[in-house]
Amino acid sequence: MESAEPEPSGSRPEEEEEDEEEDEDEEEDGALLPPEQPAAAVRMEDCLAKKMEITVSEAEKRTGRNAMNIQETYTAYLIETRAVESQSEGQCAPVESLWRRYSEFELLRNYLSVTYPHIVVPPLPEKRADFVWHKLSADNMDPDFVERRRIGLENFLLRVASHPVLCQDKIFYSFLTQEGGWKEMVNETGFQLKADSRLKALNATFRVKNPDKRFTELKHYSDELQSVISHLLRVRARVADRLYGVYKVHGNYGRVFSEWSAIEKEMGDGLQSAGHHMDVYAASIDDILEEEEHYADQLKEYLFYAEALRAVCRKHELMQYDLEMAAQDLTSKKQQCEELATGTVRTFSLKGMTSKLFGQETPEQREAKIKVLEEQIQEGEEQLKSKNLEGRDFVKSAWADIERFKEQKNHDLKEALISYAVMQISMCKKGIQVWTNAKECFSKM
Repeated sequence: MESAEPEPSGSRPEEEEEDEEEDEDEEEDGALLPPEQPAAAVRMEDCLAKKMEITVSEAEKRTGRNAMNIQETYTAYLIETRAVESQSEGQCAPVESLWRRYSEFELLRNYLSVTYPHIVVPPLPEKRADFVWHKLSADNMDPDFVERRRIGLENFLLRVASHPVLCQDKIFYSFLTQEGGWKEMVNETGFQLKADSRLKALNATFRVKNPDKRFTELKHYSDELQSVISHLLRVRARVADRLYGVYKVHGNYGRVFSEWSAIEKEMGDGLQSAGHHMDVYAASIDDILEEEEHYADQLKEYLFYAEALRAVCRKHELMQYDLEMAAQDLTSKKQQCEELATGTVRTFSLKGMTSKLFGQETPEQREAKIKVLEEQIQEGEEQLKSKNLEGRDFVKSAWADIERFKEQKNHDLKEALISYAVMQISMCKKGIQVWTNAKECFSKM
């Protein structure tokens, strides 16, 4: 049998028709008010991605000293931007460029995550290679890995520039256009002070009494999505390992056919040609698996998107928990005020024991305490109302962005899986063609 609890934030819109008295009771219970319809997003044609070409054109290995004056090796990435409007007018817009380190990309994303907690902020590509098959280097300075990360960083910038809210951020625009003083500009926003601690978030997760069912389900979905994609990437890595071995073993056919051709007169040319086809087939796996890494990186992006989804859910839990604590504090103060006014104590308390031991307070003392409590109650009611409105705005904005993200995810993963299937079909056709060519070589012997 379910216990009677306050309705969770984001409950059914028809509940908004309840009278003001019922709404006030719901506020005191510590539940966020139902969300209104999401506000209209910025039009796509107004996004920065439509007004500016953004590329991360190259990566460069550098050596320098860090903040601890210790020499280190790192990779810098060249960001190039060009205005689109001047090109449409027939003018050749100049290309502006600047260099950024991966750590600066991290700083930008941290700023966006804290400043826009209701948004599923696009993730960065991995800092170190994961889910790799054994022939692929896991070194973060490996040229192939750096190239894939360059593509991932460009994709991150394009995701942000295409977002209807994030694209308008001045700090993001400065990241693309202002090399000197950008870090100072970010730190001046004080976003670090607004960041919620992990301990506080964990505390809210376990102590919130009235969670929103939709956000709870979304959090569970993000966990499942991360688990499924992780397993998919592991399977893909194992398949790549075995596929690499199968292809390379075909090179042994080439060697044996070549050796055999040396001792045959009539059959020699046919065996030599067949061996050549086998050598080409064996060598083709390197390009195939390099192309596969591109699709693996697309899956990894949504592996990291799962954490971005959870971040939005954790923020909602924190806001709900703060609201419930504010409602609980307000209820406690109202009870204290009532006890002082009536002279009765409903529950066991230190105050009640003190009164019995040392006598009752004078009327003047009670009046003074009641006055203080009434001021605190008024302040608490205003604070609760403010938190309720803030929570309702968060739910409205967050859910609008979550719906946008769902559409993007469904489209991207569908395209990635179809492209991967097409690549596998093409690979199989190449195998068939190799053995068809070998058959023709054997037929001519």
